[in-house]
Amino acid sequence: MDYVTVTLQPGRSWTPRFAQTINQEKCIGCGRCFRVCGRDVLQLVGVGEDGNMIPLSVGADDDDDDGEYEKKVMTIAAPENCIGCEACSRICPKKCYTHAPLPAEAG
Repeated sequence: MDYVTVTLQPGRSWTPRFAQTINQEKCIGCGRCFRVCGRDVLQLVGVGEDGNMIPLSVGADDDDDDGEYEKKVMTIAAPENCIGCEACSRICPKKCYTHAPLPAEAG
């Protein structure tokens, strides 16, 4: 299968691998990936006892309602914004991310 590939200078090729999933069992909600992503792909959420997700904000002085959820996890909120750089995966201390290249369209 052929994948979308970009030719970089000086003629080197690169195949971007886009964020597909985040293993929410492993995710600790630290926000490192959120901070390194400049494309607004990710969103931090709180997970309640019933599995409902509550959107949260990421910031040093955020004092969110810790009682409303059991744990924090990251989600892929806008996958269409991902450019395939894999910075999120490289900074993740728990290695939660799965990435995949984009299949090239048959033309």
